[in-house]
Formats: sequence, C-alpha cells, structure tokens
Amino acid sequence: MSVEEVIEKRYSVRGYQDRPVEDEKLEKILKAAQLAPTGVNSQAFKVYVIDTKKNREAILKSYNKEWIVQAPYVLAVVSKANDAWTRPWDIKNLNEIDATIVMDHMILQATELGLGTCYIAAFHEKAMAELLDLSDEEHPVLLTPLGYPDAQPRDAPRKELSELVEYI
Repeated sequence: MSVEEVIEKRYSVRGYQDRPVEDEKLEKILKAAQLAPTGVNSQAFKVYVIDTKKNREAILKSYNKEWIVQAPYVLAVVSKANDAWTRPWDIKNLNEIDATIVMDHMILQATELGLGTCYIAAFHEKAMAELLDLSDEEHPVLLTPLGYPDAQPRDAPRKELSELVEYI
C-alpha cells in the first residue's frame, strides 16, 4: 500500500471488534514511533501500551466513551517537556509537536496493517497521568484506541485545497 493509499484509508474508528492485535503488528506500530522525527532527535516521549481489559475503569475516567475500551489497547503518547528541544530564539518547546508526529506515525502504520485508531486529545489529562503514574515532568498528549475496526467511516467533508493552501 502506498503512503497516499494509507492516508486516504485512515479514518477515526469509533467501534472495535473483540479480537486481539497480533504482537508482530503491535511491534511494527511501536517501531514507527521510534522512527518518528523529533526536534534535534531528542526523542523526548514515551509510548504507553494500555491493556483495556486490565485498565477499563481507569481509562473511562480519562475518556468516558465506551467504544475506546472495545479495542484491546489504548496507546498514550507522553511528552517529557524538559527533555524536548526548545527553539532558542523564541523559547518554543517542541514536546507536543514531537508527540503528535509520533502518534501520526503510529496511526498510519496501524492503518497499513488493517488496524483502526482514533486521535483523542479531549481526555482528562490528570486521570490519565494517574493511571500511567507519571512524574510532574511528563504529560499525556494524545491517546488512540488500537484494534480491528467494527465501525464505518463517518462523513468527513474536506475543505477545498484553495481554502487551505496559499502560494506566495
């Protein structure tokens, strides 16, 4: 499958089959995270693979939508802001940008492998930090369930390129 095909095929999955994800597929997805580019290659992140059966109630405290725990796993990308690169001219810390790139790599790899995901940023950070037992220097940036889809894509109209792109 080409990159273009993977991008076109990806959608936000909000329903999952009761079916395990093979270890080889999970490892490929985690390898995609490892290969993701980060500011000055700081790799100031950690990926948590959360077993939904073991952590169901704690996950639902953070994101109270039942479909998230239908998937066998939830992946959480956690940033370590103190270890991330900061642009010296404006003191912009890239930790959340880096974490987003990491999640995108994992989601695209999962799509290629026939697995479903859904970007989730609208979760309760404190509840997730408690579940993951994070230090004060770490914070969860994004979550995604990971499993075999059991839901069809919703209509997601896209703006015209002319509305999104400017040539100067």
